[in-house]
Amino acid sequence: MPDSLPIIAAFAGGVLPALAWLWFWLREDSAHPEPRQLIALAFLAGMVAVAVAIPLEKATQSLLMAVLPGTFFALPIFIFSVWSVIEEVVKFALGYATVLRRREDDEPIDPVIYMTTVALGFAAAENVLFALSPLSGSTLSQMIITGDLRFIGATLLHILSSSAIGVALGLAFYRPWRARFMAGLWGLLAAMCLHVVFNILILNAPKESLLAVFSLVWIGIIALLAVLEYIKRIRRA
Repeated sequence: MPDSLPIIAAFAGGVLPALAWLWFWLREDSAHPEPRQLIALAFLAGMVAVAVAIPLEKATQSLLMAVLPGTFFALPIFIFSVWSVIEEVVKFALGYATVLRRREDDEPIDPVIYMTTVALGFAAAENVLFALSPLSGSTLSQMIITGDLRFIGATLLHILSSSAIGVALGLAFYRPWRARFMAGLWGLLAAMCLHVVFNILILNAPKESLLAVFSLVWIGIIALLAVLEYIKRIRRA
């Protein structure tokens, strides 16, 4: 196998599924689609968020294990929970800095679309890195299987958690600034909780129960689609 083939396969396996999901979610805003350059910017912001989150996660892990060794705060379950919080904060921060403050964000469904796009950019970059790691396997078929599992699990989790922020902002879209600010904080808290709970379930679930954990994420996605239909009907009073 040429040296470049695993890299190409990892990139394709990480990015193409995310783009497929992006196409699906953009159809939810087909009536008034967002500018393509802003969608691309949001996707890129999500990918950059991975480069920001990883050093923060490593620094946090080193700090917890050095300062609080042998305690609950140095256990993998707590460290993964902290990582979940870091990832949601960084995704929201990058989304807010790049697209959520623009005038094109002009209807209630737009924050959901933008935050979902940021999440998919994050998932794409994360999947590429995971596919290149030894954990994904040494053969092309193992990498494909790993990519499929992340396609139905981790990628959907990022969509569900980040969209919680978008939903909160969408529901408060026409309300005063203070209400929108509080909605954003509640949405961020919901995103953190969803991510933390999923990681705890994954870490503690036996292999035969992983499908049940993934099914919870799918149920969340179905609920999200129902909420989107409501958000589309919100109009300025």
